[in-house]
Amino acid sequence: MTMQTPVQFRSKLPDVGTTIFTVIGQLSAQHNAINLSQGAPNFSPDPLLIAGVTKAMQDNHNQYASMTGLRPLKTLIAQKVATLYGSHYDVDDEILITASASEGLYSAISGLVHPGDEVIYFEPSFDSYAPIVRLQGATPVALKLELPDFNVNWDEVRAAITPRTRMIIVNTPHNPSGQVFSAQDLDMLAELTRNTDIIILSDEVYEHIVFDGERHHGMATHPALAERSVIVSSFGKTFHVTGWRVGYCLAPAELMNEICKVHQFLMFSADTPMQYAFAEYMVNPDTYLSLAAFYQRKRDLMQSLLADSPFELLPSAGSFFLLAKFDHFSDESDSEIVKRLITQYGVATIPLSAFYTDGTDNKLIRLSFAKDEATLRAGAHALCQVKPR
Repeated sequence: MTMQTPVQFRSKLPDVGTTIFTVIGQLSAQHNAINLSQGAPNFSPDPLLIAGVTKAMQDNHNQYASMTGLRPLKTLIAQKVATLYGSHYDVDDEILITASASEGLYSAISGLVHPGDEVIYFEPSFDSYAPIVRLQGATPVALKLELPDFNVNWDEVRAAITPRTRMIIVNTPHNPSGQVFSAQDLDMLAELTRNTDIIILSDEVYEHIVFDGERHHGMATHPALAERSVIVSSFGKTFHVTGWRVGYCLAPAELMNEICKVHQFLMFSADTPMQYAFAEYMVNPDTYLSLAAFYQRKRDLMQSLLADSPFELLPSAGSFFLLAKFDHFSDESDSEIVKRLITQYGVATIPLSAFYTDGTDNKLIRLSFAKDEATLRAGAHALCQVKPR
């Protein structure tokens, strides 16, 4: 029995309750379903990385790190970004190690968005953007990506910008669609924000997972955008350690100063032993440059295993997600078919409608291929057995 409180209070997020992710998790546990739903690897990270954390703890690096992060780690990030993307960030004033990419997103929005502001973002989207904006007393403005390619309609963006627009949130490579920004997208974004005070918050946690030899077109590759952007990335996604909860932010010094004001009271500093391990591990650039090929093999395996399934797979240009279409063989909603896949076929996926605030149902489900080969084969086998309805 839960404790009852006599306190009267008013919720800041009254419409946020049990999400479809929780429902799917509970249903999957009941049916011991194969997990193709969660956006996290089910395989172990490099033993060298675990050894690095162990060594850091044994060497007594167990107290607070500096507020903005371990300087050797920030130096490696600065070198990586300069080499790969061409932008140069000051190690002391323009790089922040955060306690997860999610904390980086929260600190950036909280530090830079004020009551009455508007924030444009694109759906389907990661589910935290809009609630964080609302917590600042600001208004999230959702624009829908255009199917079937999940492209941004830049004319719609132009029409949505008002004098109150403070921020535009972008995500490339994109969760959940697996699509990526092009150089032309960056040029359009730069054109629309030129001579404005609009900040770009760019969620680039899958920056190293771009397929088919393509380049990651992040904000740091475009000088005009880099000057107005906060870029958020993730060690957890890059190094298969999502539970370690360490990420980083890049931003011009004046913007970073405001982000740090929130960060220092929210977390003060990210986990110290993990930072030492990452600093040692990232000395070898292959630790992150090999990631695209690693996940492309998984994507290609998943596509080949599902070739004879009833689902129609959409292309995935990045991230570790595939979308699968089902309206040609079922008139179910995406939530209904996801529940049927769990209860009748023992495989868990995610309905795309969960990534829309209005529950838009495009008859698509999301599959994660960030799994070991046995899980991918078992999950694909289950999906190949699905019967029309």
